[in-house]
Amino acid sequence: MNINCLIIDDEPSSQMVIKTFVNRIEFLRLSGVCNNTIEAISELNRNPTIDLLFLDINMPKISGLSFYKSLQHPPLVIFTTAYPEYALEGFEVNATDYLLKPFSFDRFFIAVNKAVEKINSKTSRTTQEDFIIIKSDKKLHKITLNDIYYIEAFGDYVKVHLENSCLLTYSTFSKMLDSLPNKNFIQTHKSFAVNLSKMTLIDGNQVVLDQMKVPVGQKYKAHFIDKLNN
Repeated sequence: MNINCLIIDDEPSSQMVIKTFVNRIEFLRLSGVCNNTIEAISELNRNPTIDLLFLDINMPKISGLSFYKSLQHPPLVIFTTAYPEYALEGFEVNATDYLLKPFSFDRFFIAVNKAVEKINSKTSRTTQEDFIIIKSDKKLHKITLNDIYYIEAFGDYVKVHLENSCLLTYSTFSKMLDSLPNKNFIQTHKSFAVNLSKMTLIDGNQVVLDQMKVPVGQKYKAHFIDKLNN
């Protein structure tokens, strides 16, 4: 297993330390080095295969935290900073780890191993499990993935549409989408993602799932069609 990583740091000395450490771990593949979050946005759009960010928090213009919170489908992140007061906020966005500068190679390696464990865990869930657990109406529901027709963003909640019912759960749309295997589910609109196995036809800018219809946004249409052809 190779892990594609991206360094985002405005300090050349910090970039060099992380690059040196990355080169010492054979399964890490350095995809690039960015001096600020603006460069990082371009790199992530250009290269969707990036698995892990080494992200400095305190940077000019846009902080690392604000940048990471803005990502719709963020890679794993290991925050790096010289300021310990940012640690709590870093973990609030589900960071893999938090490295306080200057850090040793041993501490760096521990953080990378945490990322490996997360990636292995996610791979295991999406290949071995065929259900998810959803909290709705103060109850935990075990839902078979194939029973889901589509999911829909609904404010601070997500609607999970089944054949004859709908569950409302407190979650972000991106977090819910990340919990579903991408070989089965694909986003068709900023607020909708469908189960491809339930699709019966495409009618203009709508996907028909039995008797249900879901919109296809212009921004997502090309990727959606490409997914169907693969």
